[in-house]
Amino acid sequence: MLEEIFREQWARVLAYLVSFTGDIDVAEEAAQEAFVIAAERWARDGPPDNPRAWLVVTGRNRAIDRLRRDRTHAEKIRLLDRPDLGGEVTMDETTIPDERLELFFMCCHPALGTEAQVALTLRALGGLSTAEIARAFLASEETMKRRLSRARNKIRAAAIPFAIPREHVLPSRRGAVLAVLYLIFNQGYGDGRADLAAEAIRLGRILLGLMPGEPEAMALLALMLLHDSRRAARVRDGEIVLLHEQDRGLWNTAQISEGRALLDRAVALGARGAYAVQAAIAELQTEARIDWPAIAALYDRLRELTGSAVVELNRAVAIAEIDGPRAALAIVDALDLGTYRYFHSTRAELLRRLNDITRARAAYRKALELATTEAERRFLNRRLSEL
Repeated sequence: MLEEIFREQWARVLAYLVSFTGDIDVAEEAAQEAFVIAAERWARDGPPDNPRAWLVVTGRNRAIDRLRRDRTHAEKIRLLDRPDLGGEVTMDETTIPDERLELFFMCCHPALGTEAQVALTLRALGGLSTAEIARAFLASEETMKRRLSRARNKIRAAAIPFAIPREHVLPSRRGAVLAVLYLIFNQGYGDGRADLAAEAIRLGRILLGLMPGEPEAMALLALMLLHDSRRAARVRDGEIVLLHEQDRGLWNTAQISEGRALLDRAVALGARGAYAVQAAIAELQTEARIDWPAIAALYDRLRELTGSAVVELNRAVAIAEIDGPRAALAIVDALDLGTYRYFHSTRAELLRRLNDITRARAAYRKALELATTEAERRFLNRRLSEL
């Protein structure tokens, strides 16, 4: 129960403390201290009636103590020099502003690199530990600690604001937030990290709750839900299972229904971007009879929006279902994606269907060299053994 409360409240408490102190380092240290104190006291006495208010008050007091101790924050000390409120002061939850949206925009500021944006978002909004973030991105804990530290220093040095961007820059900044969440989801979904994919969906729900009328945020959440609905069927006996071989009885129908409803609403509100198109493709893939020409047409639209060679690779898969593997192979062989692992596995599958055994084996072996998960390697090894 305590872990659940902490998970739910971390981002709100941290967002309030960042706003209160103007310093993400001070805010995070104060939040951590508040949660440590809570773990000790609540385990003994039970949680208070208003956990969020208790955590905010305790964290605020710890922040004031830290600023008073730190002479380099002399101006802040004068601003924050007030009587200690005490950990037992009551505080109406309605008086605590929900500033998580400001926290999203600060973590995803364009002055920060993509890796820093992702790491900060998982830490600040997701409440993941440094060790958990490091495991998610196959980095050492020390490397991730340095990355987070550099990102916080950048926020301070560049005076990155804790604020919702002004109207004229909001669309591009909003796009950066959505892109970070999509990166987190793809990292988790592509590498079989269900916890990371689930975290992206949870953050997507939070973001949509903070921007309830934002169609592209709806489309992104729909996309993540529709893909994640097939997660239980993607691996069998430790091996990747292709879409047409998956046990549809394992698909999460509740997620599919929610994803479809969100997509319908997003499109009705004007969503026409890449997330909406990808969600429409994912929705068609959940149909009992897949409309491959419609999927190919949507990939054409997605290619226009993104100019991505990976999109063209995926379009080739649809073309294989319409015009056969030879037509698809002509598309694939024209792409410059030699370091992309799915390029080689897709090409190998097409060559296998054409009974071009020698080239298929070579393509499977190249895909094996680039594979990042055991489930992929098992699938590719089985395919090789069957040739």
